[in-house]
Amino acid sequence: MKTSLQLKMGQQLTMTPQLQQAIKLLQLSTLDLQQEIQQALESNPMLDVSEEEESQPDVQNDAIADKLAQSSNSNETSQETGTEHTADDSSYSSEDDWNDSIPNDLPVDTAWDDVYQSSPAPAYNASDDDDYDFESRNSKGETLQDHLLWQLNLTPMSDVDRVIAIAVIDAVGADGYLSQTAEEIHSGLLSDGEEEIELDEIQAVLKRIQQFDPPGVASANLQECLLNQLNQLPKETPWLGQAKLVVSHYINLLGNRDYAQLIRRSRIKEDDLKQVLKLIQELNPRPGEAIQMGETEYVVPDVFVRKHSGRWLVELNPEIAPRIRVNPDYASLVRRADSSSDNTYLRDQLQEARWFIKSLQSRNETLLKVATQIVEHQQGFLDYGEEAMKPLVLHDIAEAVEMHESTISRVTTQKYMHTPRGVFELKYFFSSHVSTDSGGECSSTAIRAIIKKLVAAESPKKPLSDSKIAALLGEQGINVARRTIAKYREAMSIPPSNERKRLI
Repeated sequence: MKTSLQLKMGQQLTMTPQLQQAIKLLQLSTLDLQQEIQQALESNPMLDVSEEEESQPDVQNDAIADKLAQSSNSNETSQETGTEHTADDSSYSSEDDWNDSIPNDLPVDTAWDDVYQSSPAPAYNASDDDDYDFESRNSKGETLQDHLLWQLNLTPMSDVDRVIAIAVIDAVGADGYLSQTAEEIHSGLLSDGEEEIELDEIQAVLKRIQQFDPPGVASANLQECLLNQLNQLPKETPWLGQAKLVVSHYINLLGNRDYAQLIRRSRIKEDDLKQVLKLIQELNPRPGEAIQMGETEYVVPDVFVRKHSGRWLVELNPEIAPRIRVNPDYASLVRRADSSSDNTYLRDQLQEARWFIKSLQSRNETLLKVATQIVEHQQGFLDYGEEAMKPLVLHDIAEAVEMHESTISRVTTQKYMHTPRGVFELKYFFSSHVSTDSGGECSSTAIRAIIKKLVAAESPKKPLSDSKIAALLGEQGINVARRTIAKYREAMSIPPSNERKRLI
């Protein structure tokens, strides 16, 4: 082979650091964005929080608002920008230089996959330091074991019984049931060197633990759990004896909903059995869930939607982040012709600060445009509820805002919209479609709402089967297979018809 030089022309796509920062901010949730802003304020001296009540409106946001308002005249949807950005840059002489180096339209749209992973971060708002509740936002929830140990410390016991009680509490699972039998707990204590403990002592301490709150805790199975709760009720409780009889001897018939056999064997009349079942249904089959576990998660809406004068208005939440600006005092220290290390540092920090503010503005503009298009497509949901939800996919919004589908996916992830019907993630408004007999389309969300409505209105003694629900939807012109009904029903945690059967 002969070595030679060749000249070729080609194009290569690269992601600049500024573009990577814009994409990262775009996909952050509200809580993560607040943490990112706080880190930027601590690391960049050029960034500052504007303490002025009135800030200059952002020019780009006004332009987008005018454009969207013009396009919404035919659809009866308008939007208002709720963000305020203060960027008072008139105090330093190099404003023209910095403006020339930053384009007006920040290219946040991209088809490449990025590797940024967002993680939960504590909420922080620099504008309300006085109202910041450190204890409620940073304290962990009480576990079931903590709750039981607290009651154990208030119970007089001998040292041996206390050792047994701690072993029993350690064997209680998150649902409130024992994960070990009394024999297994006894053998575990013997292996630890507690040779003087007898099995009868284990069972005696276990009975005392079962009297703790929540009722039914430390039970071996469902039957024992329900009986322990019934035993803690006052003796004068109506139908208490019949409820104990049903739980003790006929819990299998009750679980299979074989009410005819239950009436015949227990010799309880149907009207009386209704009252007995009502008492049993008031019991908690999973007592451990009554105790809060884990940390509290807060959802802060990014977008507010409200109806004014017959038109739906879309506004960004102005409280999700502090108003950021370039510090004019530090920016005035930048000298145009100075190449010293200090001046170079200030110039770099000023450039990064302006890029960061520009990325925040671009994030808000993109979020506002996407939310406005979602509201335009789903006005039926806002007016009439889930049954009026229209089919919507990412491609539809991407075409409307002239962006890539990956950008729409980033915008709608972990972003929430506050509507008169509740707070929903933006992804909630996207759903697949099912064809109708009239040639139209029906969204899967609307079908789920119809299924939920049919199940709520069914007869408890004769619930609707999946085939019957599919037939009722077919009468409305919606062609859905029985397997699809079963899939939607399981997604909504609705049990099958044989488990929904009730006597009352």
